Amino acid sequence: MINWGIVGLGNMANIFAKSMLEVENSKLISIASKSKYKLDVFAKNFKIKSENKYNNYIDLIKSKEIDAVYISTLNNTHVDLILECVKNNKKILCEKPIGLSLDQANLAFEAIFKNNNFFYEAIAYRSHPQTKNFLELIDSGEIGEIYKIESSFGYKVKRVKKDSRLFDKDLGGGAILDVGCYPVSFFQLFCKNDYQLKLLKSKGSFSSTGVDDESELEILIGKNIHAYCKVSFKDNLDNSCKIYGKKGIIKIPDPWLPAQKSYIEVIKDNSYYKKFTTCKKSVYAMQIEIVANLFIKNLPNNIKNVNINESIEIMKILDMWRKSLN
Repeated sequence: MINWGIVGLGNMANIFAKSMLEVENSKLISIASKSKYKLDVFAKNFKIKSENKYNNYIDLIKSKEIDAVYISTLNNTHVDLILECVKNNKKILCEKPIGLSLDQANLAFEAIFKNNNFFYEAIAYRSHPQTKNFLELIDSGEIGEIYKIESSFGYKVKRVKKDSRLFDKDLGGGAILDVGCYPVSFFQLFCKNDYQLKLLKSKGSFSSTGVDDESELEILIGKNIHAYCKVSFKDNLDNSCKIYGKKGIIKIPDPWLPAQKSYIEVIKDNSYYKKFTTCKKSVYAMQIEIVANLFIKNLPNNIKNVNINESIEIMKILDMWRKSLN
């Protein structure tokens, strides 16, 4: 059993806490927020003892009652909280992105590596069996050698708010930091045999607050796979992935938040079929269960979930992507 604490009580923290009710290897013990109102409401909804409510993040991290911390605060606070967790020997599940830049991410990496700490980045689709299933289908040779991948993640934000986390530079705003990790982490799944991601081209636009609000990226995976993605705050994109092989195409209509029953499409010259995946738990519950099991068994690495090494590789691309637009 892993006893959890949550720092930051926004929307994702509520989803996380509700999802934890679906699993048996995790229990929510402590919560921390700078808002007394959020603390009181959250504690009532999830039956948190009054002595385990903190208005200071560091006090929660120092608590001896918890084994792991879910970091659900604003992007600009992630690295400092990761360093505090390492200092206090707490296992970590951190909302994406790990930091605002590669320099920040490297600070986290050095501390985690030096102290042999346990860290995962909360990119939940990696834990869903749909991800495992389409990778197995590709490995079986169903669509042949992969030569192209397309991916998108975008949603329309109706009004630009200067103090919103999405549009404030200081808070780590921008479409690339908010959702760019999804397509980049998807491309990372194809980095076998020491393949690396190489940025080829990018273009984008900026909001009135100076953060990127839409961008496209072309990546080379290894030597032969060309990958393309688009992220946006300006349009509701298709939010899908297509994998092109020499014998056919795999389309994933819902890659980022697959439902408990999801499907992928396999399109070939003379055939078409859907391959369904059924999961008894929600995508976030699967993430909690798998990560908690890794914590319990003291397993630092897992190919499906985003560990610290992969977080660094993803941040390298996000960092170059953002700089290339400037």
